[in-house]
Amino acid sequence: MHPVIVKPVQTWREKRAFLNFPWMVYKNDPYWIPPLRIDQKEMVNYKPHPFYIRNEIQTFLAWRRGEVCGRIAAIINHGHNERYNERRGFFGFFECVDDVAVAKALFDAAKQWLADRGMTALRGPTNPSLNYTLGLLVEGFNSSPFFMMTYNPPYYEKLVLACGLEKVQDIYAYWGKRDMLPAVQAKLQPICDEIRSRLNITLRELNPKRFLEDVEAFLEVYNRSLVATWGFVPMSKEEIRHVASGLRWLIVPQLALGAEIDGQLVGATFGLLDYNPRIRAINGRLFPFGFIRLLWNKRGIKAMRLISTNVVPEYQRLGVSLVLLNGLVPRGLAWGLEEVEFSWVLESNRLSRGSLEKGGAIRTKTYR
Repeated sequence: MHPVIVKPVQTWREKRAFLNFPWMVYKNDPYWIPPLRIDQKEMVNYKPHPFYIRNEIQTFLAWRRGEVCGRIAAIINHGHNERYNERRGFFGFFECVDDVAVAKALFDAAKQWLADRGMTALRGPTNPSLNYTLGLLVEGFNSSPFFMMTYNPPYYEKLVLACGLEKVQDIYAYWGKRDMLPAVQAKLQPICDEIRSRLNITLRELNPKRFLEDVEAFLEVYNRSLVATWGFVPMSKEEIRHVASGLRWLIVPQLALGAEIDGQLVGATFGLLDYNPRIRAINGRLFPFGFIRLLWNKRGIKAMRLISTNVVPEYQRLGVSLVLLNGLVPRGLAWGLEEVEFSWVLESNRLSRGSLEKGGAIRTKTYR
């Protein structure tokens, strides 16, 4: 057996090999969605991204007989370690051939790099943090992921376990179809009407005329609402502005809803159309003409991922999230949506899981 050699990525040729390797792993997989190439460059810090203003990453490639056979990134999230008083490193962007020896060599390199910088524990995958994409798919391999959700071959779980890692938290994706919505809305409408009246809630759509300001305001609610959520680290001001700018052409204002009480934004929910079939069609390339194919005729996209429903702490458990979701239903029906994925939902978030399951949503994927 030829030896596996793992080296830190340094040259532009090695960076290109790191970015291109998934196309080799998934060349015959009908469910894989290629990443947007320009986005991947930022996520691994080959192009500037505000996450790395204070955080660190080192990417590695595994080689055998002169050919790439795996990749991994070692990540230090200083915000996480300060918030949780830990010295935890993270791994992400893991891709590998079906070979335990290659996986172990990759993890050994990542662990050593992290240990040299004082880290004493390892968690992942995060790409590069919980605010972006994360999790190893362990159930639900019979369909493609929705927009901005991860995907991997079934054998990755075996590789990760063989490298000494064990489960710490599962996250779920739930799925619902159009014909479920009228019954759910009829059930919730009287409850939501009472909550709106009692709290004097006003619902409003995202305002296209002040798009960036509204998206930033929605993301501020996201930051404030998740302070007690497992593993959460708030996005920096720079990250919020960067994410808001990136969503400018993707968000449909009708599918982004805010809840106001006394003129103050206290809750927000927004969905993103499932652009993944179009990303597959352009093979992850936005240029020179891929962005036109991605964004042309958004009305033709009939599937949506509901990314988050967030309420600031002082108004949580008062039903504001129910009002937001109920308000989104007629807008989704008017758009012509046929299916929605609710993702992701933490295993430990029993309230959200219970609400979705009572509403008839079906758990379709598990990420670990």
